[in-house]
Amino acid sequence: MFEQLLQYSDLGLFLLRLVVAVIFAYHALPKLKNAGGMAQMMAMPAGMIFMLGLVELLSSAGLILGVYAQLSALLLAIVMIGAIGMKTMKWGVAFAAHDKTGWEFDLALLAANIAILLNGGGSIGL
Repeated sequence: MFEQLLQYSDLGLFLLRLVVAVIFAYHALPKLKNAGGMAQMMAMPAGMIFMLGLVELLSSAGLILGVYAQLSALLLAIVMIGAIGMKTMKWGVAFAAHDKTGWEFDLALLAANIAILLNGGGSIGL
């Protein structure tokens, strides 16, 4: 019934790459602009926060351009595993909460990056 839609799988992967990239680029910028402030908030070294922001921004560029999309997705999946680990083990954040973001959003981003990693980035890109 939906076999005709398979011809648009490259477009679907491109849209997924764009959405994931925009989210990570948006979250990378504060880490690059104010690593010290973010470090205090996250109880991590400022250099580590800056490197995290750099990985997020460069991987976002890779996803947008379709250059090393699978490597970019792998790196971002690792970032999300770390984020979920921090939220669950260090900060005790619940899966979902009405008054704050739980780690459900992180899990969705992890799954999106795993989908890109396993399916490739599609043919749309440089």
